[in-house]
Amino acid sequence: MTNGDKTTHFGFETVPEGEKAGRVQSIFTSVASKYDVMNDVMSVGIHRIWKDAMMDWLAPRAGQKLLDVAGGTGDSAFRFLKRAGSGHATVLDITEPMLDKGRQRAEAKQMGDQVEWVVGDAMALPFPDDSFDVYTISFGLRNVTRPQEALAEAFRVLKPGGRFMVLEFSQLSNPLIQKAYDLYSFNMIPWMGQMIAGDRDSYQYLVESIRKFPDQDTFLRMVRDAGFGNTKYRNLTMGVVALHSGWKLWSVPLV
Repeated sequence: MTNGDKTTHFGFETVPEGEKAGRVQSIFTSVASKYDVMNDVMSVGIHRIWKDAMMDWLAPRAGQKLLDVAGGTGDSAFRFLKRAGSGHATVLDITEPMLDKGRQRAEAKQMGDQVEWVVGDAMALPFPDDSFDVYTISFGLRNVTRPQEALAEAFRVLKPGGRFMVLEFSQLSNPLIQKAYDLYSFNMIPWMGQMIAGDRDSYQYLVESIRKFPDQDTFLRMVRDAGFGNTKYRNLTMGVVALHSGWKLWSVPLV
């Protein structure tokens, strides 16, 4: 099978691999102006608690260099820099309008000189080996065409001793709570997308993409397969989201 024959999922739809990145880029271009507002509305503000929990576990230190992939409007980067006190963040995203919103936020926060904004692909990072102390990706990995390649790239660009952390929607273990969550997700979130962002289809994709992402233990194995050591995960809000953590303990993957 050639690359042109390979398929992947785009929500519940099966599409050629070569189409997914463009479709994802189109979605986030469409919702960029309302992205932060929709995050607050959809999660009733809880996404802020999840991101703060990621920083609590990450424990940023002064002078560290962060790469935040699929970093969009800069939420994680700003939190990191505030916790670290000093340092530098590079925010990478495939969608220029999302980065434009982030630049505006950085200027408003007077943090423009601490953040670099880069258009790029998580599967082919435009950075040398061993460049960053910390790599984060929040609610972005499920949008990547080949997540295992993105994990390998994360390992490559981290310095030995570097920290890797993923915040992503995951799977609830309680079937009754999962059913209630599904009813909310499939009925309310696309409706909110239409009312607030004028885009139902993009938020329908969001809901579907969550269901296609691997569960906590499966994804933990993927992180280990990329070469990371001391890998762990923590569930937040009963598994609505999960934090996965790993460390680059060796210069090359021991796999």
